[in-house]
Amino acid sequence: MNRIKQIYRLRPAFSAWMLALGMLAGQSGGAVAAEDITVLHEPAAAVPYANREAILATATSGKRLVAVGEHGVILLSDDGGRSFHQARHVPTQAQLNAVTFVGQHGWAVGQWGVILHSDDAGETWTLQHSDASVDQPLFSTAFIDDQRGFAVGLWSSFLRTDDGGKTWTAIKLPVQQGMKVKTPNFNQIFGDGKGTLFIAAERGYVLRSTDGGQTWTYLSTGYEGSFWTGCVDAAGNIVVGGLRGSIYVSADHGETWTRSSTPARNSITAISSSGSKIFAVGLNGTRLVSNDGGKSFEVFGHASDASYTTLSILGDSILPYSTDGVGSPEQVAVNAK
Repeated sequence: MNRIKQIYRLRPAFSAWMLALGMLAGQSGGAVAAEDITVLHEPAAAVPYANREAILATATSGKRLVAVGEHGVILLSDDGGRSFHQARHVPTQAQLNAVTFVGQHGWAVGQWGVILHSDDAGETWTLQHSDASVDQPLFSTAFIDDQRGFAVGLWSSFLRTDDGGKTWTAIKLPVQQGMKVKTPNFNQIFGDGKGTLFIAAERGYVLRSTDGGQTWTYLSTGYEGSFWTGCVDAAGNIVVGGLRGSIYVSADHGETWTRSSTPARNSITAISSSGSKIFAVGLNGTRLVSNDGGKSFEVFGHASDASYTTLSILGDSILPYSTDGVGSPEQVAVNAK
């Protein structure tokens, strides 16, 4: 059995989500079939049902909301998520797993090491990087400014750019002594807005960099499952979530971690914060909110069995997304204590 299938066979809760998103289909961890390469080089099609494609990540460019997902679909909203239109040009139908913006400059990453760039708030995109020799997907991207950025993914993939993505350099991060997996998957890279970066990874690893991504330290969380997502709230609390509803929080820059109290039993796929609140969504209708810096979470919003993949916080509304596409904005007391 190839390594990708081995990885996800050990993660039954998250496996259902990944299968629904097509991330396991045709992946061999080796050479890519000719038909798959064709998809890589085919521009995304304009389709009337684009807002029903699985949406995997979102970002904002000014007041514009940008959402990316299956088949190279990129959706844009200028009215707070009430309506969306497709980007005018996306040069690939590869699945897009993450997106980030600095001003009007955006980057989206996905299957086959695809990295796309936009300089017009997401209307049009160009291909900066890909690798058709092997489907080693990138799962996340983050930029310090419009020149310095990172992309991370499967098997400890770590790419860096210092020129806005004109060139990307693959960097091998050193492993920690005693690690059971020498190349853990890097699932999400995120920052605290003050210069420190983190990576939520498998096997309970969280990595931290305090020098702009030049060097990294593995932090001990006490957890052995996979973390898929994370964020840093306004108070500096680091919150990461993953398998079977597991959420961990650190209030001291990652030095020590505690497990959050939560009713969730399904995998957490996205965590985001606004004001004094931290929101999390996940599989099988999981929707959580914390009012105490991530120490505890409770259910919020309407009951649903959707497999949520990400969310946007827009003013006083939450907009969830799932494997069924874009949801409907729901008003919440985002900034209430």
